[in-house]
Amino acid sequence: MKLKLITDDTYHLSIKSSGDHTPLDVVQNAMGVMGLWHIVIAVALSLVKFPVAWHQLSIIFLAPPTNFSCAAPTSMTNESTIMKCYIDVGNGTMEKCTSFKYDKRIFKDSIITRWDLVCDREQLANFLQSCIMFGVLVGNLVFSIMADRIGRKKPLMIAIGLQSITGIISAIVPWYELFVIFKFISAVATGGTMLVSFVLLMEIVGVEWRSTMSVLFHVPFLLGHLMNPLISYLTRTWDGFQMAVSIPSIFLLSYYWIIPESPRWLLAVGELSKAEQILMRAAGRNKIPVENVKIAIETYESNRGIRHKQNKEKYNITHLFRTPNLRLKTICICINWFVCGSCFFGLAQYMGYIDGNIFVNVAISAAVEVPGTIVVLLLISRVSRLKILMGGNLLSALSLLSLTVITNSDYTVFLATLGLAGMSFSFPTIYLYSSEAFPTVVRNVGVGLGSVCARIGSMIAPYIATMGKIEPWLPPVIFGVGPLLGALLCFFLPETMNCELPETIEDGENFGKKQTKRSRTK
Repeated sequence: MKLKLITDDTYHLSIKSSGDHTPLDVVQNAMGVMGLWHIVIAVALSLVKFPVAWHQLSIIFLAPPTNFSCAAPTSMTNESTIMKCYIDVGNGTMEKCTSFKYDKRIFKDSIITRWDLVCDREQLANFLQSCIMFGVLVGNLVFSIMADRIGRKKPLMIAIGLQSITGIISAIVPWYELFVIFKFISAVATGGTMLVSFVLLMEIVGVEWRSTMSVLFHVPFLLGHLMNPLISYLTRTWDGFQMAVSIPSIFLLSYYWIIPESPRWLLAVGELSKAEQILMRAAGRNKIPVENVKIAIETYESNRGIRHKQNKEKYNITHLFRTPNLRLKTICICINWFVCGSCFFGLAQYMGYIDGNIFVNVAISAAVEVPGTIVVLLLISRVSRLKILMGGNLLSALSLLSLTVITNSDYTVFLATLGLAGMSFSFPTIYLYSSEAFPTVVRNVGVGLGSVCARIGSMIAPYIATMGKIEPWLPPVIFGVGPLLGALLCFFLPETMNCELPETIEDGENFGKKQTKRSRTK
C-alpha cells in the first residue's frame, strides 16, 4: 500500500503502512530517533502553524459584529434606523436602505463596513469563511499529490510563497469578489503548508516520538490563535490585520536553506545519493556513527523488491463500508470528526458574538486550549481513548446546553470557553483513535475521510455561529447537541488502547466483536 498522509488543520498523528518496518527503522537508526538535528527542523517547521491559525481563524476580526444605522433614504439617525434594513419614510411606506452608517468605536474598518455586508448581504461574511475552509481542504488534496510527485520541500516553499503573496494582495483589493478569490487561494496554500510540514516532520522523527510530536506540533497553532486578538487590537482595521498576518510568511521562505528534503521520499524515488547526503548531515549533528547511514542505504536497496510486491494490492474508500461492523465504526468515527470540526471552529467564531470585550473573550477561549492540549498529552497514554473522547464531548455538550438556561452574562464566556476546552480534548483523541481503529490497509483512507468530514463541519460552522441573530439559544443548542451525539456513538465503538491493531479488512471487521462474543459465552 502506498503511504499517504492526510492531515487535519488542528490535530495530527503519524500513519505508517505495514510491511515497511525494516526499511523505516534502519533509516531512523541512520539519523537517530531524536537529536539536535531533529529539534532544529521540528522547531522551524512548527513556525508554519502560526500563519495557519492567523488565516483560518481570522474571520472574527475581518468581519466582527458591527452595529449600523440606515443613512439613506433618510439622513436622520435615531432608534428607528438602528440595525434596520427597511425604513418607514412616511404614509406607511417602507423603503430599503441604500446606505449605512457604522459604529467604528472598536474597529475603524472591517470587510463589513468596507463592502456593506449587512442586511441582504449579511451572509457573504459567512460565505467567505466557508470558502476559506474549503480552500484548506483543496490545499490538503492538491499538495498531497504534489508532495508525492516532486517531494516535500518544493511544495512547502510554493505553499509558503503563495500564502504570503495572496495574503498581501487580498489586503489591498478594491472589490469583495476579488477578496474572496485571493483568500481562497491563500487558504489553498495554507492547507498545503499544514500538510507538507507535518508529513516532513513525521518522516524524520522516530516512531516512539511521533504521537508526542504530533500533539506538540499543534501548540504553535494554539499560540497563533491566542495572538489573533492582540494583532487585531493593535491594527483595528481588516486590511491592517490581513497585512500583519501575511507578511511573516515571507521570512519563512528562508526554509529553502534551512529545511532539507525528506530522506525517506528521496529513497522511495531512488535518489540514494541525495538521501545519503542528508542522512550524513543528520548523523553528524546527532553524533550517530557514519556506518549506520551506509547500512540504511544498502538495506533500503535490498528491500525495494519486497515493497513493490506489497504495493500491488489497492484499497479505496469503499472498503470502509463493505462489511457491517467496519461500516458502523466508520460512520460513528466520521460523525465525531464532523462534530469536532464544526464545534471547534464554530465556537472560535461564536466567542466574538458573546457580550463583552471581543478581544478578551477570544483571548480567553484561545488560552484555555493550551492546557487542554497538555492534559491530552499527559492522559493519552494512561487513560482509555474512548473515555477521553466521551469526556471531552460531554464537557462541551453540557456547558453549551447550559447556555440556554443560564442567561447571566458573567457565566456566558466561562461556559462557552468550557465548550471549546472540551473540543481541545476531543479533537486530538479522535485523530489518535481513528489511526488505531481502522485496519492498516485502509488506515490512511479512513483518517483522510474523517479529516474531510471535519472540514465539511468547519464550512458549516460560520452559519451556526451567527444564528444568534435569529434566536440567542440556537448556536449553543446546535453546537451542544453535536458533541452529545458524538459521546453517545462512543458506546458503539471498541476501545483501542493497548490493543493489537487490525491489519486487514477482516481484522477491522472482527475488531470489537471478540469481546462481545466472549461475554455471551460466559
